[in-house]
Amino acid sequence: MTTEPDALHAERYRVVASRDARFDGQFVTAVHSTGIYCRPSCPARTPRESGVTFYRTSAAAHLAGFRACKRCLPEATPGSPEWDLREDVAGRAMRLVLDGVVERDGVPGLAARVGYSERQLSRIMTAELGAGPKALSRAHRAQTARTLLTSSDLPIADVAFAAGFASVRQFNETVREVFAVTPTELRARRTLRPVADGALHVHLPARAPFDAQGLLDWHALHALPRTEEVQVDDTGRVTSYGRVLDLPGGAAWFSASAAVPGMAGRGTGIDLRVRVTDLADLPTLVARVRSYFDLDADPEAVDAVLGAVPELADAVSRVPGIRLPGAVDPHEIVFRTLIGQQVSVAAARTAQARLVAALGSPVPSAIASDALLFPSAAVVADRGHEVLRGPAARVDTILRVAAALADGSLVVDGGQSLDELRAGLLAVKGIGPWTADYVALRVRHHPDVFLHSDLAVRNGAQELGLPGSARALSLWSERVAPWRSYLTMHCWRPIVDRATATATAGATHTTTAAPAARKDER
Repeated sequence: MTTEPDALHAERYRVVASRDARFDGQFVTAVHSTGIYCRPSCPARTPRESGVTFYRTSAAAHLAGFRACKRCLPEATPGSPEWDLREDVAGRAMRLVLDGVVERDGVPGLAARVGYSERQLSRIMTAELGAGPKALSRAHRAQTARTLLTSSDLPIADVAFAAGFASVRQFNETVREVFAVTPTELRARRTLRPVADGALHVHLPARAPFDAQGLLDWHALHALPRTEEVQVDDTGRVTSYGRVLDLPGGAAWFSASAAVPGMAGRGTGIDLRVRVTDLADLPTLVARVRSYFDLDADPEAVDAVLGAVPELADAVSRVPGIRLPGAVDPHEIVFRTLIGQQVSVAAARTAQARLVAALGSPVPSAIASDALLFPSAAVVADRGHEVLRGPAARVDTILRVAAALADGSLVVDGGQSLDELRAGLLAVKGIGPWTADYVALRVRHHPDVFLHSDLAVRNGAQELGLPGSARALSLWSERVAPWRSYLTMHCWRPIVDRATATATAGATHTTTAAPAARKDER
């Protein structure tokens, strides 16, 4: 591992001395005298500056012989926002590790996905992150196990397999080695008690401030019947959003609602209810939900840059902690984006719902009743012509993309770099810059994508007092890099708020797909 620069060491020590919770999850502090590592905000007495080493990941700290602090639980934090921003090999590989690629395909599969040999990849990740793929995957399994033990009602034996361990014995040994307690002792700290609704309950933390309602409204306005579901209260406010999705082990379902800080020991974040066909898919589902709700973002860093610009100060003050909508199925996002080009969201939802109704796969009733999975690329390529309507050029593009995704000649996933993802999409006839950038914002979850050509973005920008033309707006946006994706969300926000208000005015207390807003999907 490379030696930590003195300036970086001093900077991180100042963070630890101030117990700044904003940096929890971004690095850990290993204390030489105690042999433990802590989150930056640990309430314990601050150690001497010369008596600590800072590590980018808990896996690196563990490899160096340190154990997790029982007091501050460094694994009980949001993940690092660094992985969404980094475009290098280590960042791409880390996103795939979090999605469970090592558990499914091993280190050879991970190396193949990023285009390096196993040896090269291990050397790069060890140099950059202090640990290789196997150690990082093991740490991720341990973190998942801790999450399930302390915030779910899953039986301990099932936690072992849900977290990706090959055996209960391996699970017990790892938990004791990493956390210096037994799984039973960790379970004793559980804040969530069993609820007899047939679902697994998990709490997912996020950094404050967190605009959970904004994301619930966003997803509700785009929800498709029988694939997504929205729960509203008596006033029409969206209280939860859920959907079915396809995972390696089979169909799964989740429903997410904003956590109430302080209730049952919870902090800021999302309360999740889950049903999966295969428990081994649970870490992948959790990772995708974290991306879907942007739970690993650093909102104070984003708001500090955007809020310092006079034209955006009021918007940031009004909606602190705005988040990006992610993706649980990259191929689905591609198809929904292509279908929604140059039409209202209502019209797009109608066409997308027709595709799901005709070609979607039924979900086992034990997972969700009367639900359909969004059709796969192979199914759309084979039968999409029976269902798709609209301009012939658009239909041809969708079928062309479906065939390319199905045969692997086009790859769209969160492990790619931004340039790689955009280049692959733009190489397909019929796909333009707006489509490539929108998919990048959702699938790659990149924080610095600005959709300056989007009509709704330009309209919203004018409401905020920003330039109205696409070129002028694009140039203006450079002052808030590298957080231009969040600028996109602030520009969209007035349109989403009006659409939500319209939907709320006629809403009833039910579970349904919400009405839609207009947006230029070019």
